[in-house]
Amino acid sequence: MKLVATLALMLGLTIGASAQDSFHGKKISEKGAVPAAQLATTMANKTEMPAKVEGTVESVCKVKGCWMKVNTTDGQTMRVSFKDYGFFVPKDIVGKTVVMQGTAKQTLTPVDELRHYAEDAGKSKEEIAKITEPEKALTFVADGVIVKK
Repeated sequence: MKLVATLALMLGLTIGASAQDSFHGKKISEKGAVPAAQLATTMANKTEMPAKVEGTVESVCKVKGCWMKVNTTDGQTMRVSFKDYGFFVPKDIVGKTVVMQGTAKQTLTPVDELRHYAEDAGKSKEEIAKITEPEKALTFVADGVIVKK
């Protein structure tokens, strides 16, 4: 009987403690999100397009959550910033699934900006010094983000 009571209590605590998704920026829904791995194909030859994307967080700005990288395909990532720096995401969401709505862009990021991002990510001075070329990449400016729990 004691075991049954203990199990019932544990189950109750687990259900009661279940976390909710968190919303950042504009409140959005998950409906219609495409996997991050398909975004480049969906964009085709466009340089910019509105999109809703779902993916897994690979890294987050350690300073204040002002950007994140989301896995795309074959070990690649997409840098996600937040519209007008109007909101940030929690710094502890690496490995979590996110849904984001905003604008996907093909961009050329200058060396000084890449070095700034590397500094935010806690890279060493040696690693930062090795950044000498601008980076052409798929990026995303989010209006709203859902962090799935």
